[in-house]
Amino acid sequence: MYDQTRAQQPSDQPPRHPEHRSAAPDAFLPSDERDAVLQRLRQAINTFADTPLQALEEAEGAFDDAAAHLANALAERRRALHESWQDRDPETQAEELRIALRQYREITQRLLRT
Repeated sequence: MYDQTRAQQPSDQPPRHPEHRSAAPDAFLPSDERDAVLQRLRQAINTFADTPLQALEEAEGAFDDAAAHLANALAERRRALHESWQDRDPETQAEELRIALRQYREITQRLLRT
């Protein structure tokens, strides 16, 4: 994802690489939001036998919450990424633009795989 430290380095310095980088991409949602939606979904599944219509309504609500959280998270990521390259000095380094392009590609590919 966006490496703010690297992007803020002056162009005359070599890029610093983090010592350890996770192979898994960052989650779109914070863990507390994911956990809350998953808890609602588990509740729906566990109560289906006794109250199927209420369980389906709860599952639908969990889905709606997940979709809303995801839409908000993606809008924020897009805003931050857009700000990283838009309205920059015409002398913006090609590497910074390449990083932004890579991030757009990675996010879009993740969405299409999901």
